[in-house]
Amino acid sequence: MRAPDLWSRHDIAARLAVAALSPLGWIYGAVTALKRINAAPRRTRARVICVGNLTAGGSGKTPIVHALASMLREKGLQAVILSRGYGGRQREATFVVPGHGPADVGDEPLMLAAIAPVIVSRDRRAGAALADSHGADVIVMDDGHQNFQLEKDLSIVVVDAEKGFGNGHILPAGPLRETVRAGLARADVVVLVGAGAPALPGYSGPVLRAQLKPHDELDLHGNRVVAFAGIGRPDKLFSTLRALGADVADTIAFSDHHVFSASEIARLKSKARNVGAMLITTEKDFVRLTPAEREGIIPLRVRAQFETADVAEFFLGKIALHGRDSAA
Repeated sequence: MRAPDLWSRHDIAARLAVAALSPLGWIYGAVTALKRINAAPRRTRARVICVGNLTAGGSGKTPIVHALASMLREKGLQAVILSRGYGGRQREATFVVPGHGPADVGDEPLMLAAIAPVIVSRDRRAGAALADSHGADVIVMDDGHQNFQLEKDLSIVVVDAEKGFGNGHILPAGPLRETVRAGLARADVVVLVGAGAPALPGYSGPVLRAQLKPHDELDLHGNRVVAFAGIGRPDKLFSTLRALGADVADTIAFSDHHVFSASEIARLKSKARNVGAMLITTEKDFVRLTPAEREGIIPLRVRAQFETADVAEFFLGKIALHGRDSAA
């Protein structure tokens, strides 16, 4: 989701709005706490690595999932990504296969399916059972830190190091899904994405750093571009393009997971033509377009690069520390 500007503003109107919404945030946090207390998590045959966050959208979680699944598969492990399939209509647990579109399984699963098998399932237990039935060694659970249906061998919390935890309030008063202290109490590892050093109250475990780097060899230095994005933090795309030396003529931000209409794409292409610019978007936005709409649009693919050497061995060592009984 896109962050409302009241989460980052400090004027009197924003403070009053946050104060008015805070009671709803307390309820939201209490519901999460009750789910955790009353949970009966299922143990899977496969190891479960959960990659989640404490805030709504834009932390860099999906690139971390991508990097982790890639590393595990390079080590010869059968890694399967388990996603809720946000934005898709598929309700039963199913593998993402050719022919699925974003309306079926969501945009992020389509991106991730290029590097590892992906299961989408609203019911994470059902999705994990499907992964087990296909011999998965490791389930990489995408966005499940506040989901308590599965027993986790390793819980990774991804934090946008620049934004941190926003104004410190719980949805809808702020970006948090639960209190920072409560969320970090269940974290085995914290990954800070980008520059910055946010406070991590009560947390004393390992902290890794990662940077999002362009994956494609795009020479944009001095080239004029028009950029558009419908992600949690569109400004990340725009700042990346400027850092690559592009002459950014215009930027257009849409809501997260925005479904583009044919007329919107036509207007964007016209805008780029009128100013003699390349039209660029994110990989996640690109997969939501039809093949015809993709013509003339360049996706900027980014990948997470960890600053820690031998990070794959680090994660494998972490899950090996957990003794496992037979699956329930």
